[in-house]
Amino acid sequence: MTLAAEVLDAARARGVMIATAESCTGGLIAGALTEVAGSSDAVDRGFVTYSNAAKQQMLGVRPDTLVAHGAVSEQVAAEMASGALRHSGAGIAVAVTGIAGPGGSEHKPEGRVCFGIAQPFGTRTETVEFGAIGRHQVRAATVDHALRMLLDGLSGWQRPQG
Repeated sequence: MTLAAEVLDAARARGVMIATAESCTGGLIAGALTEVAGSSDAVDRGFVTYSNAAKQQMLGVRPDTLVAHGAVSEQVAAEMASGALRHSGAGIAVAVTGIAGPGGSEHKPEGRVCFGIAQPFGTRTETVEFGAIGRHQVRAATVDHALRMLLDGLSGWQRPQG
C-alpha cells in the first residue's frame, strides 16, 4: 500500500476530509492523494498558491506575515494550513512553502521547506532542510514528508467534543 493510500484510509477511518495548500510542490501532494482510486471520499480540495498574492487571496495569509518572515517560513506555512482549513470542508490541512531550487540564498537555502498541519484544535509547523539535492528531488521529498505529517496528524486526530 502506498503512503498516499495509507493517508486516505486514516482519513476515512476518522470521517475527515483533507485539504492541501501548496507552493513549491505546485499541486503534487493533491496529485499523489488523488492518484489513488476512490480518493474523492477523503480529499476535499487543493490550493496551489505559488505567488504571495495567491497566498493572501486564496488562504488569507496576512501581508504583514509575508513582510516580516518571508514566504518560506513556518509562520506563512501555519497561515496557509489554517487558511486551507478555514476555506474548505476539510478536517485536516497540510501546507508547504519552500525553495525547491535551483537557487536560494544564505538566509533561505535551496532545499529548505516549511510545513504546516492544521486541524480544528490547532496548527503545528516544522522546517526540513533537504539540501541542494535538485528541484525534482526536493519536491518529491516534500510530498513524502507532507504525506507522513498528514498520517501522523490523522493518527492523533480526535473528533471535537460537542
